[in-house]
Amino acid sequence: MKETGILMPLSSLPSRTGIGELGEKTCRWLELLGDHGVGIWQLLPMNPVGYGNSPYQPYSSCAGDEIYISLDSLYEEGLLEELPPSFREKEQKVDYEAVRAFKEPYLRDAYGKFQKTEDYESFAGQDWVKMYGVFRALKMANGGICWNEWPKEDREWPEKRGELSKAVEEEAQYQIFLQYLFYTQWMRIKKLASDKNIQIMGDVPFYVGIDSVDVWSRKENFLLDEDGRPIFIAGVPPDYFSATGQRWGNPIYDWERLKANGYQFWVDRIGYNSKMFDILRIDHFRAFDTYWKIPASCPTAMEGEWVEAPGYEVIDTLREKIPGVNLAAEDLGELRPEVLKLRDYYHLKGMKILVFAINSDGKYAYDGLPDKENMIVYTGTHDNDTLMEWYLSLSTARRRKIRGFLKRQGYKDGSVKDRLLAYTMGSKAQYAIVPMGDILGLGSQGHLNTPGTVGSPNWEWRMPDFERASRELVKYKNTIFCRK
Repeated sequence: MKETGILMPLSSLPSRTGIGELGEKTCRWLELLGDHGVGIWQLLPMNPVGYGNSPYQPYSSCAGDEIYISLDSLYEEGLLEELPPSFREKEQKVDYEAVRAFKEPYLRDAYGKFQKTEDYESFAGQDWVKMYGVFRALKMANGGICWNEWPKEDREWPEKRGELSKAVEEEAQYQIFLQYLFYTQWMRIKKLASDKNIQIMGDVPFYVGIDSVDVWSRKENFLLDEDGRPIFIAGVPPDYFSATGQRWGNPIYDWERLKANGYQFWVDRIGYNSKMFDILRIDHFRAFDTYWKIPASCPTAMEGEWVEAPGYEVIDTLREKIPGVNLAAEDLGELRPEVLKLRDYYHLKGMKILVFAINSDGKYAYDGLPDKENMIVYTGTHDNDTLMEWYLSLSTARRRKIRGFLKRQGYKDGSVKDRLLAYTMGSKAQYAIVPMGDILGLGSQGHLNTPGTVGSPNWEWRMPDFERASRELVKYKNTIFCRK
């Protein structure tokens, strides 16, 4: 049976507080999906965002960003005396700093009224939770700078576990409280999705950010110098998105050390996320085969080398240690055949993108989506132009070829957007997923991210209400979103 889905970041959903959150509006979103035959909700990472608000450079692989905590839910639970007013409710862009500043006093008020429970103590007793709380507290105490610029005693706290000041310990407890709120609110959302037979697909970046608890607390797993600075960093060489490549800045793994420890870092990371999501899409899956290793001194990604990774050993270990783990592979870009061999060895679903699949160079548009079941097809991802942004950027001749291609495939009725969506959903692939911006037919205003760039306007698109989304989903309920 084909499952159809929508890619929609939590941050982009409506709410009363300027960013999508884990409350009533997200429950309404799941009701819309369930009522209209949508079986998969794909998210971007929900971890605490750092530099540039990128969900792919978070402070933790396991923690959730407190910006998503629903204040309305805290009021209903009695942790807030008054219902907070609306804030930037109808804005079409997320202002992360403004939303954080608005929510912070309410979150601290809730902390002051919270009474610890047995369930809370069990959650807070997890090592990653304690470590994250201390990391965020020390980061605040050090003015928010990257941990490898902290005083030596703070940099080395995970190894020595020295006594913390009263202020740092109190802040760490507050951060642990925020994680408990995020976890409990998220698990209510996840249960509702399950009750409506909706699978949630999470997104796990292959790499972790340098300014993260993952690196600070487990430095031995990465190629760092004595001061905690990366010796080599991750990225990709020049490609479709960038003529100078993409220099991500993430530290490179020390695979020999990881192997000696039974790849426990990966087991912990994937194991926890597998509890949070039904399906895990591994972003940059190709790095399980070979990864681009850039000297940290290089200002671009043009200099580097491909290095083989122990992908089979890692995935074997994950499958052994995490029974039932459901992985999907982001296998886009120019790949050597060994990447696809690795993917297929484990019967993982790969990805195909509509805007890359239709070739309009010749007299006619041709190619299209492959006729294969074990895969996921998309109109585009968070890194692409929206579907209509892509289409309208084509020349008049190319647009005519695209329309001719759709007609030859049997898609003759409706707008170009409708026909492109129907063609995507009509593929043989088991999963077909469309970004919400493409469902709405948005142009550049729905663009989520431009690879190789940092900061605004990336990650800021927001859908202020459900009115237009409801109309579009009703329109497609018995056509492209009917389960087959």
